[in-house]
Amino acid sequence: MLAATVAAGLAAFAGRAVSAPDKYTLSVPNGLAFAEFKGYEDWQTVAVSETDETIEVILANPVMIEAYRAGAPGNGKAFPDGSKMAKIHWKAIKSAEAPSPTVVPGDLHDVDFMVRDSKRFADTGNWGYAQFDYDTSSGAFAPNGTGADCGYACHTIVATKDYVFTGYPKR
Repeated sequence: MLAATVAAGLAAFAGRAVSAPDKYTLSVPNGLAFAEFKGYEDWQTVAVSETDETIEVILANPVMIEAYRAGAPGNGKAFPDGSKMAKIHWKAIKSAEAPSPTVVPGDLHDVDFMVRDSKRFADTGNWGYAQFDYDTSSGAFAPNGTGADCGYACHTIVATKDYVFTGYPKR
């Protein structure tokens, strides 16, 4: 009986030791947390993009979608505080089933986030940034970067577009 109890306890402990931590407990320095984007998987698609190695889908929360539909940032108005974006990157692979060469998502690579908060991020164009890399072997995310300002330098290229690269294409 004792041996069975010890074995069950060790099995339970081992299961915890290799299981991935809850992504919603992670944050980058300066407090931008994965939990601030809970439910991002269900946000509306803004657009897709592709690099040589990855394909991405850019999603936005309802606040940002409403601003896009009103013409932001092309209408000269900034996105309102509370606007949030997620960009999910997958490794690009060729479909084994499609009749013509088609690139589809492979393994998850990382998830990037942006949130507009003029009080918290006044020094970075009113946006906070976070990247969480995904490790396929462990099934776990890990913060990447030095803080919530880590994406700002790249995004200054599109300062006139309220620091947002992706437009909202016609549907």
